[in-house]
Amino acid sequence: MTEIEIQPRGPFSLAAARHFAGGFPAGIGGGGVGEGSITLAFPVEGSEESAAIELWQDTDGFVRGRTDTPAANLGRARQQAMRSLSLDHDGTGWPEVGERDPIVGRLQEAHDFLRPVCFYSAYEAVTSFVIGQRISRRQSAVIKKDLAERLGDRPTIAGVAVPAFPRPSRLLELRDARGLNDEKVRRLHGLAQAALDGRLDTETLRALPPDVALAQLRELPGVGPFTADAVLYRGCGVADGLPASDEMGQGVIKDLYGLATVTAADVARIADAWRPYRMWAVVLLRMGWTRAQGPNVSYRRR
Repeated sequence: MTEIEIQPRGPFSLAAARHFAGGFPAGIGGGGVGEGSITLAFPVEGSEESAAIELWQDTDGFVRGRTDTPAANLGRARQQAMRSLSLDHDGTGWPEVGERDPIVGRLQEAHDFLRPVCFYSAYEAVTSFVIGQRISRRQSAVIKKDLAERLGDRPTIAGVAVPAFPRPSRLLELRDARGLNDEKVRRLHGLAQAALDGRLDTETLRALPPDVALAQLRELPGVGPFTADAVLYRGCGVADGLPASDEMGQGVIKDLYGLATVTAADVARIADAWRPYRMWAVVLLRMGWTRAQGPNVSYRRR
């Protein structure tokens, strides 16, 4: 077993991440929440193995963890874990956004300067969104858990196995699954092949200009504008950006900022104060607004 240590740059609360969206991983991927810790389990990008890492935060603010991941993949697995919790970004300027925008500031104080909890990779993000099309989050989570049990690796922490979502090469073996129709299975095969071909490499996608990355994502099976935005911003862990297809975000801005109407131009104008953490602010505002509405809030995309 190997111990790891991460020093957050800027304020960070693992407890806030644990409670994100009602409880981590909330459909993000394999793993779960323990007493004061988070367990992450995922295919390691660029390899034919998966990793499991348990993380906790000590009173000195450092995030520490343990894993049985072999040394050959430890660096990549650690980086993916950091990216999933937005710890790969320097957040020292995040509080300044709240000083410029009091609405963001109030939510930062209320939620311990929450950073977005992201998918483990672009691959896990896009497969999750395609699985979840036209079904509930609960149904999607059940399907993903079943796929992990049937086709996923079982990486360990101190010898204890934690199922992970299937690696691309294993997902290609899928022939049928409860809750997935033939079209979704075909789309998942296409996405798995795209990952093997390098078209879903997370760091490559987020290094591209957004319009280029989004255009490439929209070429994949089952990926339209909404899913492409979600994969880039929440799958690749982009800190500064505004998803153009986020109609719910416009509604949240309308309510929180007391506007009679709101357009994409209004959102861009307000969001200028959030740079270089625009996506962090979007996630925080959406989460704060959703919690204020109560557990039964829903939103239908038009």
